[in-house]
Amino acid sequence: DKLKDLLDLLPEHDLPEDLKSKHCKRCVVVGSGGILHGSELGHLLNQFDIVIRLNDAPVQGYTDHVGNKTTIRMTYPEGAPLSEHEYPPASLFVAVLFKSVDFNWLQAMIKNETL
Repeated sequence: DKLKDLLDLLPEHDLPEDLKSKHCKRCVVVGSGGILHGSELGHLLNQFDIVIRLNDAPVQGYTDHVGNKTTIRMTYPEGAPLSEHEYPPASLFVAVLFKSVDFNWLQAMIKNETL
């Protein structure tokens, strides 16, 4: 019930039209473990149709290794990047909520309240 109430507060809670229309032929998930550091695979990662980044995996300063394309950023609220540069305007931020405090966080964000 709490989730339904929160979704009703959101202006939209479906995929944006540009993502719905994409035919995801090749997708890649980029984590935040640092395994790509030094790999110089950024140009290859940018060629994927959809690039999903997890948690606060940084892009700025590491584009040679991790690319600069972000289609979707998925994270728990406490794992969200702090830098506004990690949220490109053309990308979708997906908050992964599963704890009750996560739902409280979402409600505070929607209503511009302080937690």
